[in-house]
Amino acid sequence: MTNERRVLVHPDKQALTGSVAARFLTKTVDIIDDLGGANIVLTGGTVGIGVLQAVNDSPARDSVDWSKVHFWWGDERWVPKGDADRNELAARQALLDNIAVPPGNVHPFAASDELDDLDAAAVAYADELAAYAADGARYPRFDITFLGVGPDGHIASLFPDRAGIRETDATVVAVRDSPKPPPERLSLTRPVLNSSDRIWLVLAGDDKASALGLALAGASYTEVPVAGAKGRKRTVFFVDQDAAAQVPANLIAPSY
Repeated sequence: MTNERRVLVHPDKQALTGSVAARFLTKTVDIIDDLGGANIVLTGGTVGIGVLQAVNDSPARDSVDWSKVHFWWGDERWVPKGDADRNELAARQALLDNIAVPPGNVHPFAASDELDDLDAAAVAYADELAAYAADGARYPRFDITFLGVGPDGHIASLFPDRAGIRETDATVVAVRDSPKPPPERLSLTRPVLNSSDRIWLVLAGDDKASALGLALAGASYTEVPVAGAKGRKRTVFFVDQDAAAQVPANLIAPSY
C-alpha cells in the first residue's frame, strides 16, 4: 500500500477551507459506500473549525449519511464543558449541531467539570476508543484524521521535546505542561494518529511556514512533531500560499 505525502497549495484561507470541505464531503460519501461507515478525527483551531463551517455551508452537506459517521477528537483542552476553549464546543457550533448525526456517534473527551482528574479522563477516552474497536484492537479504524499545526510544529497536543510526542504505549496522554495555554490537555498519541488511513493537515499563515518546511525536509518528529504525521495510505498538507513559503517546488502537487 503506497503512502503518498503531498502538499496542495491554495491562494488564501477561504479557498483552502472551501476546498478541503468539498474534498471531505466527497471522500466521506465514498468511504461510507465502500466500508459502510466512517470514523473521522477532528481538530480545533481557526482553520480546522473553518473547514467544518465550510462543510456546514456547502449545498452538498446532506449528501453524506451522517448516521453512519462517528466523530472523534485528536485532542482537547482540560476546561469546563461550556468553555469557549473546548474544541468540542467549536465543532458543535460549526457543524455537528446542524447535521443528523446521532448523539452516540459523537465522542468528545471529558471536560474538567465532568471528571475530577486529568489522568482519569485519559483512561476514560482510551476506554471509549477500545469500546468501538474491532476485536483485539485498542482503537477504531480511522478513515480521515484532521490535524492542525502550531508554529512550533506541534500536532494535536503533542509538543516538541515533551513526553507526549515520545509516547508509544498509551493511546491517550494527559498533558500538564503545554507551552500553549491552557496548560492541561488530553491528546491521542502519535501511533493512534498515524493509524488513520488518511491524515489531512490543514494550515494557513506565514507563521506556519517554518514548521512545514522543516517537516518536509526530514526533521526529527520529537523536535518538530508534524514531521512524524504519516497516514497509512495518504498524508496531505492543505495549505495557503503563506504557509507554503518554504515548501520545495517539487513537493507541491498540481491542483486537483
